[in-house]
Amino acid sequence: MLPILTIPLNAIDRCQKPIKWDFITHTVSVSSLAIFVLTFQILIKSSMADWSLLPKDLLYLIAQCFETPFDTMRFRSVCSSWRSVVSPRRHRSPGRFPFLPNHGISDTTWGFYLTKRSVFRIGSPMDRSTAHSNDWLIKVEEDVYGRNKLANPLSKSSYTPLPKNFPKVLDLLIFPAFELCQEFVLHYLNFWPVSNRTGDASDLYREKVAYKCLNYDGSEFVLITIHVSGKLAMFKSGDGRWSMIPHSVLPYDDVMLFKGEFYAVDNSGATFLVESQDKITLVAEPVFGGDKKILVESNGELFLVDMYLTIDSKENFVLDDKNPESILHEKTVGFKVFKLRDDGSKKWIVVRDLGDTILFLGENCSFSASASGLSRCKGNCIVFIDGFPCPCEEDDGEFKGSDIAIFCLEDGSISPLSRHAEYSLLFWPPPHWITSMSGS
Repeated sequence: MLPILTIPLNAIDRCQKPIKWDFITHTVSVSSLAIFVLTFQILIKSSMADWSLLPKDLLYLIAQCFETPFDTMRFRSVCSSWRSVVSPRRHRSPGRFPFLPNHGISDTTWGFYLTKRSVFRIGSPMDRSTAHSNDWLIKVEEDVYGRNKLANPLSKSSYTPLPKNFPKVLDLLIFPAFELCQEFVLHYLNFWPVSNRTGDASDLYREKVAYKCLNYDGSEFVLITIHVSGKLAMFKSGDGRWSMIPHSVLPYDDVMLFKGEFYAVDNSGATFLVESQDKITLVAEPVFGGDKKILVESNGELFLVDMYLTIDSKENFVLDDKNPESILHEKTVGFKVFKLRDDGSKKWIVVRDLGDTILFLGENCSFSASASGLSRCKGNCIVFIDGFPCPCEEDDGEFKGSDIAIFCLEDGSISPLSRHAEYSLLFWPPPHWITSMSGS
């Protein structure tokens, strides 16, 4: 196990362009105990020193431990001397994952390609006591041409078109940004990819993908997803092939990467550590009851959300054989939340109060956030996708969030996002403190 070094990237004194991170804590894995000791001594003894004068050899070693492009971006935002140590493209561009062959995993496609999206909390540069200082949640996806697209953090609905006064650049020297989660989506191709073209593709069964990078530049990786059969499917870049994992009798509901390891939960709530195709270990016994199980990480602990569903239909609908899924739709009627005990008993324990925590359940990723870090929001609730699908685009200034609802653990109530202004403002429209920067 590699030692873990927690580095607070707070305000850097006397740098050419200091960035205020409000004591953001970022955890990186360090392969050398010497780096750990040296950096710790520097942090303790040099809190008022000129951080721009840190040895470049040390900065380079620390930068090699970063796991995401956002880590590199934050590092380079500190000052010009830090920026000179690391080039902006240290990792594979999110839109440039290699083509994944079919090899019999699907009968309807030539192969697959993978996209990565990141969900951020953009903090207000204004004092929190100031009106309209609410934070903003946003999903960012970089396409194959290097262009960033903004989307609803819980779905794939794009924010298009953006308001006319939306800035072309979000300066991290002004806006503190926190990466809440990453999501990976498999798309299948209905043609042989003879160029960089990636159009005419659809999500693979709309299932979540858990992805793990095995080396620094991202050229070696392994991922797992849920096949249409309900079994796990694993792809290793070194093998270049898909492998089915016929382990659980019941279909799997969710997969995730937790503390660097793959976890999967089946429809009963039985949860497994997936180390390889042949090594799967039960880590939690079933919790029968609900209709869909979702894994979420919160404060370094593993949570299980049990979703209770019913079948609902649109009012005044007209039967359309071409699109029957637009008529009948699963609707959420309740939740139960569990936390994995850390005593090795393989038991889920019921959680009746999340305290300051908010759980967010999206189409392709789930994450948690502290309510105290989100202006004017309260914890002990679940924000999730529900109801009928809304249009895939958001009008300029108008949020079509009819597919998002909030579940309150205290009283078990479910209500649409539109009834909670403090939560709705987390999504759309963009805060005034962002749009007001367009002319600066």
